[in-house]
Amino acid sequence: MGVRVQEMIKGRNVALSDLSGDPGPVIVSLAWSSVSGEEDADVSVILLGADGNVRSDADLIFYNNRQTPDGSVQLLEKAPTDSGSGEQIGLDVGAVPEGVERIVVVASRCGRAPFGDLDEVRLTIADASGQALLGFSIEGATTETALLLGELYRREGAWRFRAIGQGYDNGLAGLATDFGIAVDDDENAEDSREVRTANAPATPVAAHAATESPTAEERELASSVQTPPRRPRTAKKKVTLPKTAPGHSLAENESWHPARLFPAPALKSDREREMRATSVLLAVMAQVPELGRRLTAPFGAPAGRMRNFTEVNFPHGDTLRRPDGIIRIERAGKLWTALLETKTNGNRLKPDQVQDYMDIAGRRGYEAVITLSNDVALEGRPVVDAKTDRRRKNKVVLWHLSWAEVAYQVQMLIRHEGVSHATHAWLLQELLQYMQHDNSGCHGFQNMGPSWAPVRRAIDEDTLCRGDVRATEVVESWERLIRQVCLRLGGELGVKILPVQRARRGMNAETRRLGLADQLCTEGQLTALLRIDSVPGPVAITADLRTNMTRADVDVSAPEHGYPLTWAKRLMRQLAQAPPDLRVETLLDKKDNGPRGTLERLRLEPADLLADTGDAVITGFRLSLVKGMGSSRGSTESGFIRSVDDLVDRFYDTVLSVLGAG
Repeated sequence: MGVRVQEMIKGRNVALSDLSGDPGPVIVSLAWSSVSGEEDADVSVILLGADGNVRSDADLIFYNNRQTPDGSVQLLEKAPTDSGSGEQIGLDVGAVPEGVERIVVVASRCGRAPFGDLDEVRLTIADASGQALLGFSIEGATTETALLLGELYRREGAWRFRAIGQGYDNGLAGLATDFGIAVDDDENAEDSREVRTANAPATPVAAHAATESPTAEERELASSVQTPPRRPRTAKKKVTLPKTAPGHSLAENESWHPARLFPAPALKSDREREMRATSVLLAVMAQVPELGRRLTAPFGAPAGRMRNFTEVNFPHGDTLRRPDGIIRIERAGKLWTALLETKTNGNRLKPDQVQDYMDIAGRRGYEAVITLSNDVALEGRPVVDAKTDRRRKNKVVLWHLSWAEVAYQVQMLIRHEGVSHATHAWLLQELLQYMQHDNSGCHGFQNMGPSWAPVRRAIDEDTLCRGDVRATEVVESWERLIRQVCLRLGGELGVKILPVQRARRGMNAETRRLGLADQLCTEGQLTALLRIDSVPGPVAITADLRTNMTRADVDVSAPEHGYPLTWAKRLMRQLAQAPPDLRVETLLDKKDNGPRGTLERLRLEPADLLADTGDAVITGFRLSLVKGMGSSRGSTESGFIRSVDDLVDRFYDTVLSVLGAG
């Protein structure tokens, strides 16, 4: 029997120990939905001392400072939910320093957008197994651009949670000021995202302020102190690596290969690949704390000293079972342990093998079993089914990790966010080189599945019927591919890229996929929406199995001021380096279709975009890039997966990057 979720109302508080006997590390999540599916929000955490203020700038955890130095609080990656988007915070309450008395969870919108645009804003707290402990629905938000959601606070040595739900109209800057933080907020910028600690204590939040009026002497002293000019917060310098190493090669010819720490060419069998990949990854995780913490925090692991092992035997009935690896983390004298089962080169996980490891972990009191393969997990769908013995007091949780997710986290660390030591950056670079080698087998999702060819044939013959289970399987493979595209491109660019899952309120993931399968049967199309930071609107990806073409679209809104011809000419200048076969269409408020043409023709006659619009108002322009579809189900040069990757890369490089910069 599962733990009952405690529903909270504004002002109510509860002890975490009342929700779960020993909650240990918890996951704090904020989820929301919107009609467009494009609305976004950011979660931040503020650690406060006994005086109600932060101790230093390290006590504000947000998008530019993602974890505390001790790892007790970590902002995890943004992830889509069934009806919208969400963010998660990993919080190890047992590791929070003694000087921290309160942990405040807040949310803010970018560009001063109000929370009234979001629906179903809900905060949840779950234990390390993913079991929800409490929920708090925030209702009635209108013009607020920041929300103080709730706080965890110490009371007689135990942690409690209080639901607050207080709104602010002046964004994260106004909210943070109440806790002794000054935000350098440029009113002309959409979001300056520069935060620093105030040199002098600021006014605490009203509910906790009870200071006496200053004396004349204190006023005179305050007037004599010059306020230092505002400046961005300085952060500890971190090491990042460029995509290509500087300098020229010392090799005499191209046949000379640089020496690698983790060589891959000699691997000959799947077993060798699995053993090498497991050992390489676990070794780097233990030596580079940033990577180890980033890969294990979403699974409820605490922050602590990590030691990893490979090829460890466990008795299981009359035989021995040997998982590929073991992850152990020590924190405050306690151990967190996970068994690791690895697959490479597209090999599938075996349910009976994973079930054995779940049973072994349960008997030995371990916390988790982690599967690692090229497969990408779907929302609401386990990669492999395994049963948990609910009679055991110790609950073992099954988690899945994709090699594409590992590559994404490595790229984010060494290309964009940085690590604390140059040697760590080099180790991560060697790990990435190993995973990207053709012979490593760590390439992520690479096969659309056995239903791909029959479904394409049925669409050509017009015999694919609604309800065909093969169509649902193709939709699931398409969703895995899109999730991997987001990880791959996001890792290269260092920006957040998320699939937008538009669905009716209350619709779960399985129902949504059935609807997409019906669309595939009736229209012959697979569709997806991507939300890319710095791009003005969602990017639509369409694979038309009837015409064997793939298409990428983005809509550009018309400026609020100026003349349509000026807009068209400016767009042509922005797209000076875009491919000539890019299609541009005028969007109108009173017609379904406006004038359209290829960029090659419109560069000579931008006014053609304004022809025959009548009394309709131009609302924007749609940019479309079309490419032939690969035929095979794999990722070879002629494969479908490669054609989608190439389309997205070309569209971003030649179109989206220009729009974002403009």
